[in-house]
Amino acid sequence: MESLTEKTRLLAVLKKEPADRPPVICPGGMMNAAVVEVVRQTGINLPEAHGDPELMAGLARAVRRLTGFENFGVPFCMTVEAEALGSAVDYGTLACEPKIAREAYNRAAAVNFREIEELLAAGRVRAVAGAVASLAAGDPDVPVLACLTGPISLAASLVDPGEFLKDLRRDRENAHRVLDYVTSFLERFALLLASSGAAAITVADPTATGEILGPSLFNEYALPYLRRVVAGVHRAGLPVIVHICGNVNKVKSLLPALQADALSVDAMINLIKLKSEFPEQVVMGNISTFLLQNGRPVKITSFTGKLLAGDVNIIAPACGLSTSTPLANIQAMTATVKRHRRKSNMSGVFASSG
Repeated sequence: MESLTEKTRLLAVLKKEPADRPPVICPGGMMNAAVVEVVRQTGINLPEAHGDPELMAGLARAVRRLTGFENFGVPFCMTVEAEALGSAVDYGTLACEPKIAREAYNRAAAVNFREIEELLAAGRVRAVAGAVASLAAGDPDVPVLACLTGPISLAASLVDPGEFLKDLRRDRENAHRVLDYVTSFLERFALLLASSGAAAITVADPTATGEILGPSLFNEYALPYLRRVVAGVHRAGLPVIVHICGNVNKVKSLLPALQADALSVDAMINLIKLKSEFPEQVVMGNISTFLLQNGRPVKITSFTGKLLAGDVNIIAPACGLSTSTPLANIQAMTATVKRHRRKSNMSGVFASSG
């Protein structure tokens, strides 16, 4: 097979088309590779790059160059949308990612539904869109992945999370109203990122785990609103990767209904087994971030090799990388994938499409 560009390879795998090997990526947002060792080599400072489109783009380029990941991924946190919607953000430090300092509301019933177009017109929303545009224009052979915070996690960053999770049971009407609102915001944000040049959208929803919600609430809340975001991205012409944290076994049967082009899960899930259970689903992951932070390169190489041998479609960290993750460990992972070539079934081991 003729050598593929990084962008062509990733899009082929997401479309279930032939590819020479799996891509190896780190999509940004919650799952970003702007670790301390990388940032210190760039001359680009954090937290300044969180709000400046050119610094953000420059750091994304450096992350790819130094780590070996085959994509640009922005932003470098999960606070962009919540800040636009009114929550206060602590921008952190080089070693500490931005976090929500204070949610805008204490209950779902109190949320003020502001005009979405106004929220998309300024601030870090525009900085992320600007970084996407710069990256896409500068190197069209590299896929730009723009990461969105999923609806449940975004709602729980806009409303006090403890109270919001209670509202899922005690105030269903207002919980749905908030989720409808934040999902509409995410649909519009996705359109902005698509028009800016993103190759794909990643949606990370760590609060929407089966461990937190259970099957009933996952089915009532997480599934329909995540599916709306996925459908909105598809209407914009882009594929979607959805990441769900934690142990998804309680909600595993519901996951194909998300209609994501790829599904990313946490390290406690046997990804090879999940792939065998849902052979038509593109799966991504799931190299333990604890292993990447604390393991030796030889162990990382070995585990990466097992995922490759099990025909995992896209290799990636299982969750958010610690900022103290050694660069050599990340490089062991990416180099192992780049040495790999499929011996057969270049389509990536999907069931026959008929």
